[in-house]
Amino acid sequence: QVHLVESGGGLVQAGGSLRLSCAASESIVGVSVMGWHRQAPGQERELVAAISRAGVTYYEESVKGRFTISRDDDKTTLQLEMNDLKPEDTAMYYCAYAGPASVYVPPRRARFEYWGQGTQVTVSS
Repeated sequence: QVHLVESGGGLVQAGGSLRLSCAASESIVGVSVMGWHRQAPGQERELVAAISRAGVTYYEESVKGRFTISRDDDKTTLQLEMNDLKPEDTAMYYCAYAGPASVYVPPRRARFEYWGQGTQVTVSS
C-alpha cells in the first residue's frame, strides 16, 4: 500500500517561514492533483492549497500571497512554501494525492485518495 510521508513541520514564530515536503513510499501511476490540507484542534479539515498536473493552483483565501505550492512529477513529490506565518496557521498539515479520476476537475474539487500521516505546524505569537 502506498504511503505519503510529510516532513518540514515545526515550531516557528509569527512572521517566520517553513517549507513542507511530501513524498510517496513508492511510485504512483496516474497522480493528477496534489494538495495540502490542514486541521486545527476542534476544527474541520480544510484544503489549503492544491495543484494540478498542468500547474493550475488553488489556494484557500487566508493563505493567498503567503503560501506557494509546487510539485515535481519526476519524483512524485510535493512542497508547500509557507511565509509570513500567523498563529492561526497552527494545525496538523496533511499532503494528499488524487488519482486519474480527478484529471479534468478543478484542483479544489479533486477526490484525494492517498494521504499522509501529517506534520505539525505551530506558530507562536
